[in-house]
Amino acid sequence: MKVLTNVALSVVLATSLSGCVIIDRPGGEHDGNDWRHEQKENRQIISELPLNASRQEVHNKLGAPEFSEAFTKGNDEYRVLYYRTQHRHSDGDTTKDETTPLVFKNDKLIGWGQDTLARAR
Repeated sequence: MKVLTNVALSVVLATSLSGCVIIDRPGGEHDGNDWRHEQKENRQIISELPLNASRQEVHNKLGAPEFSEAFTKGNDEYRVLYYRTQHRHSDGDTTKDETTPLVFKNDKLIGWGQDTLARAR
C-alpha cells in the first residue's frame, strides 16, 4: 500500500511541476515587443554618442550591428555599422531602411545618419 501511495504522489508531483517553465530573455522583455525596446534603446544610445568615440566603445554600448560595411578612400579606412532604429516593414526581417548608419573613419566615429554616410562616400 505504501508503494502505491508513493507512486501516486510521484505522478501527481511530476505532472504538476512539468507546467512550471519560465523563459527569461536578456533585458527582461517577455511581451513580444523586443524590437520596439531595442529600437528605442538604440536611438537613445546613438543620440548620446560622442563624436570621435572609438568603434570598440560604440560596439560595447550597442552590441553587434544588423549590417556592416567597410571601404577605403585615399589612405582612410571607413566602417559603417547599421543599428535598428525604426520599424517600416512587418515582415520579420530587418532591412537597411530600418537602421541608422554609424560612420567611422579610421575607427573613430565621425557621425551617423544618411547625410554623414553620403558625405563619407
